[in-house]
Amino acid sequence: MDKAYLYLQTVQSVLADITDAGLPQIERLGNAFAKALATGHTVFLFGTGHSHMLAEELFYRAGGLVNIRPVLYGPLMLHESASKSTQIERQPGLAEKLFADYGMRSGDVIVIISNSGRNGVCIDMAMLAKAQGLTVAALTNLNHSKAAASRHPSGKKLYELADIVLDNGGCLGDAAVPFEGLGSNVAPTSTVIGAAILNAAVCACVETMLSDGVTPEVFSSSNVDGGDEINQGFIEKYKNIRHL
Repeated sequence: MDKAYLYLQTVQSVLADITDAGLPQIERLGNAFAKALATGHTVFLFGTGHSHMLAEELFYRAGGLVNIRPVLYGPLMLHESASKSTQIERQPGLAEKLFADYGMRSGDVIVIISNSGRNGVCIDMAMLAKAQGLTVAALTNLNHSKAAASRHPSGKKLYELADIVLDNGGCLGDAAVPFEGLGSNVAPTSTVIGAAILNAAVCACVETMLSDGVTPEVFSSSNVDGGDEINQGFIEKYKNIRHL
C-alpha cells in the first residue's frame, strides 16, 4: 500500500502549499463571489472533460451557494463520448454559443476550469467574458500550462487572460504517482485539489457577505429535517437557473 500512501501524502502536500501560497487568490475569488451575489449577479463555472466535475461541485450542494450556474454542454463532458469531448474543446465558435445561451452579463463572475489551460474553448470563453465585463477566474495547473504551448490562435493560455488565477499545484500531466515498469504515472490531483479550492472560496464569500451585513443564500442538505422546505423555496425563486 506504499503507493496509496504516497498519493494521499502528495495531496496533503499540495493542499499545504496552497494554504500557504494560494490563499490570497482564493480570498479574492470569494470576495468576487460576494460582490456579484450581493448585487444581483451570478457566478458561473465552466470546465471541459473531467474539469466539468468541478463546474458541478458548487452546484446545488448542501452548504453551497444558491445562485451558482454551471455551464454544462453534453459534448464537452464525458457521458456522450469522452474521446470526442477532447476534440470539441478545441472547436472555435463554441464559447460564443454557450455564453449567449446561458445569459452571462457584465458584473457576473465566471470560473473557467482547465488543468492545461491551453485549449480553444476555454480561452475563447475567457476572452469573451472579459470583453463583456465579467470577472474571469482561472482554476488551472500552472506547472503544466507554462510547460505547454497554447492550442489557441492567439497563442494565449488561460492563466494569462484571467483576473484571478487559482493554481491547483499539480504536476505536469496531473497524474502524481510513478510506478517503475509502467512508463506512466497514475492518480491525478486536479479534481480533489480543485474542489478544495472552490469550497474554500465559498467559505471566503460567505464570511465576506456576513461581515457586510448581507445574508448569503445557502442550500441545506435534503437529507436533514426541514432541508427540503428550505431548498424548495430557493428552487422556486431561481427556477430560471438551467439544470436546477
